[in-house]
Amino acid sequence: MKTGTKLPDVTFHTRVRDDSIEGPNPFRWQDMTTADYFAGKRVILFSLPGAFTPTCSTYQLPGFENNFAAFQGQGIDAIYCLSVNDSFVMNQWAKAQGIENVKVIPDGSGEFTRKMGMLVHKDNLGFGARSWRYAAIVNDGAIEAWFEEPGLMDNCPDDPYGASSPENLMAHLTQAVAAE
Repeated sequence: MKTGTKLPDVTFHTRVRDDSIEGPNPFRWQDMTTADYFAGKRVILFSLPGAFTPTCSTYQLPGFENNFAAFQGQGIDAIYCLSVNDSFVMNQWAKAQGIENVKVIPDGSGEFTRKMGMLVHKDNLGFGARSWRYAAIVNDGAIEAWFEEPGLMDNCPDDPYGASSPENLMAHLTQAVAAE
């Protein structure tokens, strides 16, 4: 993806808490569109291979969560974590990680990821189709800055991480402000 490209228009099938529903699973389906998440906002979107996986759970998601206030100080309105996982998995992962600021986006069918050109096969790990690791600064639905891990390929033998790290995005934002 290149700077200036508009994000693909898709509908994400999410589950949201609804206190009017009784019982152990008080959630309902709520469809959210690309516009619902990105229109009129400057956000960070980062995508990763899977919820509950080591790099994603140890570094990437907690790093964005722990630095949320600092990102807001750089003009970021929201931070979204997207993965080719269903809403049930994404919600449980956010809960298990104690996430309060980063919002998770389920791309269960991989439609958004495919349209972004970032859908890869990870059959070598038993994952099937998943997202390649990347991040973007998105301004009103258009990519302002793009951070893709090197080596985009199916069945990659390793899991590169660095370009899409919160530290790298913060460095970019800090440099951009200093240059103004």
